[in-house]
This record gives sequence, structure tokens and C-alpha cells, in this order.
Amino acid sequence: MTRFLVVLTDVRPLDCARRNERTSPERRRQVVGASNREAADRIAGAFMALGMVRAGRQRVKVIAVGRRPKDPAHLD
Repeated sequence: MTRFLVVLTDVRPLDCARRNERTSPERRRQVVGASNREAADRIAGAFMALGMVRAGRQRVKVIAVGRRPKDPAHLD
């Protein structure tokens, strides 16, 4: 079963260095779990209506977690 996380983060200022989410992720403001994609999209839509997101200071990310491959034969 695939679950989804909806994450509201602060937008990092653009430095001369490249952005790398693995070494220095953006600061999280809010994290909400959803059991299906439709629910995650509705939550993300609500976050996108916030003034800070509309002004470009925060961003919304929808992340699938726990996704299982459709064909488990490729694991052999």
C-alpha cells in the first residue's frame, strides 16, 4: 500500500552552491500523512493557498512512501 506525505517547507535562498536535499534538506514547517493520492492532493491544494506559498517563500511537496513494485520478479 502506498502512503503519501505532504510536506510544507521553507524555500532556501539560492547560494552559489547547488541545492542538495540529501545533504542539506529544506526546513520542514508541516508534515501531513495521507492514505491515498486524492487525499494528498487535496491537502497540498490547501497548503498551496497559503500566502507564504503563493509568495514563493515556502513550497509544497507530495512524496510517495511505501510504494511496492508491481512486478516483484525483478527482485530476483
